[in-house]
Amino acid sequence: MIKRVEGELNGTKEMSKKHFIDAKVLNEYLEQEIENYKGPLTIEEFIGGQSNPTYLLKTFSASYVLRRKPPGNLLKSAHAVDREFRVISALNNTDVPVPKAYLHCDDETLIGTEFYVMEFVNGSVIWEPDIPHGTNLDRTEIYRSMNNTIKKLHNVDPIKIGLEDFGKPGNYVGRQVSRWSKQYQMSETEKIPAMDNLMKWLPENLPSEKPTRLVHGDFSLTNVIVDDTTNEIASILDWELSTLGDPVADFSYHCLRYTDNPVISNNENCLNLGIPTFQEYVKMYFENSEFEVSDDEWNLYMAFNMFKIAAILQGITGRVRDGTAAGKDADKLFPQTVELANNAWNLINS
Repeated sequence: MIKRVEGELNGTKEMSKKHFIDAKVLNEYLEQEIENYKGPLTIEEFIGGQSNPTYLLKTFSASYVLRRKPPGNLLKSAHAVDREFRVISALNNTDVPVPKAYLHCDDETLIGTEFYVMEFVNGSVIWEPDIPHGTNLDRTEIYRSMNNTIKKLHNVDPIKIGLEDFGKPGNYVGRQVSRWSKQYQMSETEKIPAMDNLMKWLPENLPSEKPTRLVHGDFSLTNVIVDDTTNEIASILDWELSTLGDPVADFSYHCLRYTDNPVISNNENCLNLGIPTFQEYVKMYFENSEFEVSDDEWNLYMAFNMFKIAAILQGITGRVRDGTAAGKDADKLFPQTVELANNAWNLINS
């Protein structure tokens, strides 16, 4: 049983003025729309960096979670809470652990922006990949469950759950390479030879086509809820980047956590902590899988994802150049971009 670290996981705060919701107005609406709902209602705002403000709704008998679009002028395709609600609703009919979806409301007059309400799932969100507050058994069980959970997601046929139009089918990696190449070129501040090599090589060496599956887009330990008693993944969070695509690309992106963390990138550390090594974790995913991937193709997937992150980081550097970057240390990311590009090119040529 993992020990919860107070103040670190699932923290809430009083609603900010910017994200304020009138509890009385929302309570009256929920009493009409959710079966067996009974107020009164208190609302707390979750602490964290979610792009869609998220709230804990508490009544005497039950708790719920509300996610909404942030207030203000937004890009048309950004903060698509309707897509999040749709995918969670569809997955309610599968063995993939997600909260029960209750309602979606696009009436912006109610609380100011579009929102949806889902079940509150109790448990912990864990921020460090080495799970320092857990035991070796905790770590082993959590990593096994996390691996099994993404396998469950990639075993789902989107057509069978009504998500056949949730994204473009086919050529997922090719379209991603094209997209991020354009983004990189628009934000380029100085030449990185490895990125130029990758932009030329990747379109001509795409992985074999895999069955179209639902991809999460950012599956990680920080985007799941772990049951504090069983160490099973109780729910997958944050579906904002989900679409139809290549399941192996989704899994390999998830595996980059092994390469960018100094603790779990070391096999000896993993063995001492009870965490599967990178090689063991990958093997676990492909056991009894319908996806066949050679060692060279796996390296291609990993290189592609490194290239993608390098392009994203370069985009931030480009915003620094243009004077529009807001994040802390945004001006210090260029060395990471170079390192990722070099690592990706070296992996392809290894």
